[in-house]
Amino acid sequence: MIERMDVGTRMSKIVKHNGVVYLCGQVGGREGTVADQTRECLNRVEQLLAEAGSGTDKILQAVIWLSDMADFDEMNAVWDAWVPAGHAPARACGEAKLAHPDLKVEIIITAAG
Repeated sequence: MIERMDVGTRMSKIVKHNGVVYLCGQVGGREGTVADQTRECLNRVEQLLAEAGSGTDKILQAVIWLSDMADFDEMNAVWDAWVPAGHAPARACGEAKLAHPDLKVEIIITAAG
């Protein structure tokens, strides 16, 4: 069974299937540094995971897009402080042109339910 939560015309914020939670890409607003945007983004991830009955210790995979790889270390400082010790997920990070020029980071999460 597929369960969709916070369903919109274009996408669902959460999709659950066979005990796996898929979150739509999360951004951290259009203001502030990459650290500020990353913190806001990760707060949104936490809220959605809680809504889905999951948590940060159940993240299986993260895909991170930065608008500029020069921000990699700054984003990682926030990420590393946020990920629960011993629960680091499989992860990829790359550079991409994001949906708005002021966005610096987008994170896509897959987690166990």
